[in-house]
Amino acid sequence: MTATGVTLFDTPIGRCGLAWRAQGIVGVQLPEAAGVERARLLHRFPDALESRRPPNVVDAIAKVVLHLAGEAPDLDSIELDMTGVPEFDRRVYEITRAIPRGRTRSYGEVAAALGDPGAARAVGQSLGRNPFPIIIPCHRVLAAAGRPGGFSAHGGVVTKLRLLALEGAPGNTEFDF
Repeated sequence: MTATGVTLFDTPIGRCGLAWRAQGIVGVQLPEAAGVERARLLHRFPDALESRRPPNVVDAIAKVVLHLAGEAPDLDSIELDMTGVPEFDRRVYEITRAIPRGRTRSYGEVAAALGDPGAARAVGQSLGRNPFPIIIPCHRVLAAAGRPGGFSAHGGVVTKLRLLALEGAPGNTEFDF
């Protein structure tokens, strides 16, 4: 097994974390209460060590920070290591990653793009397991009729709506950082 590195970094919405292996980023941690981010990352990646950030991680951090500051860096260029991610989830993440900043799709639309229009619930469950929030923008996937649906990150739907407002998604501008 390849060694896993972890690091924490500050963003405009709070302290985030990244975990990585040689093949790419393996996990993203969104802000929580002080100190919880580190514990969550180490729970998810018990073999991880805080270590020097390689250039690809430095680049990923810079892009996430810019994104959370309201800018539009190219998050698609961040290399992800999806070792162990089930094939269905990989397909969901690929479709979700292609949703442009400021736009949204429904769980049903993602399911239809998979070729299985009846899989909306499975899409929601897959996005609830998303190890790469922000980089795989699961917050851009909504329930039917534009309802926010769920969000598994700390803060739940409020966090989802804040991220959408930050990106200028229509109908999601009532939040301000």
